[in-house]
Amino acid sequence: MDFQESIKTCFTKYADFKGRASRPEFWWFMLFLVVANAALSLISSPLGHLFSLATLLPSLAAGARRLHDTNRSGWLQLLWVIPVIGWIIAIYLLAQEAKEPNSYGPAPVDATPAPVSQ
Repeated sequence: MDFQESIKTCFTKYADFKGRASRPEFWWFMLFLVVANAALSLISSPLGHLFSLATLLPSLAAGARRLHDTNRSGWLQLLWVIPVIGWIIAIYLLAQEAKEPNSYGPAPVDATPAPVSQ
């Protein structure tokens, strides 16, 4: 999944907390949010705050779907409210590889299979 496709997918699933999101989908979308917020904040601080507020729900939905891909509950995003240690744990969990089989549904269509060792 590339940068543009990731952004399109995450905004299409604006408030969809069900299903799974691959690592590229989630991390490209987070990169977009950080860069866009920084750029808008340079133009106008209230504009940056408005963008953050407008993208809060899709970022939470993408995070929940990413945690589902690792076969974990989306509620683990609450770790973000614990300073430093919670942030480290949350990033670690979001960076994990997909778990198969998974109780949250089939693997995302853009997920690339792990290389097979012979």
